[in-house]
Amino acid sequence: MEIFVTAVTIFVLAIFVGFEIITKIPPILHTPLMSGSNAISGITLIGALYAAGIQESNITKILGLLSVIFATINVVGGFLVTHRMLGMFKKKDSPK
Repeated sequence: MEIFVTAVTIFVLAIFVGFEIITKIPPILHTPLMSGSNAISGITLIGALYAAGIQESNITKILGLLSVIFATINVVGGFLVTHRMLGMFKKKDSPK
């Protein structure tokens, strides 16, 4: 029970700190930080693949598969958003 309470406390604190950090970032820094977070999400995907490959029981297979799916969605979505944001900074061609 003590481990569960510790894990939940860390999880809640991580949510709070993450929210505070994200809301305080100026828009000019958003694109470089988004690219950095995509790299971290790639590491998360590697961990999810490892978790899916352990296959100790059916629940680890299911949770591993779900973690791979969610991590992949996070990585692909992050890169799509970053690509779109970088497109906003490109100069538009002037009509001739």
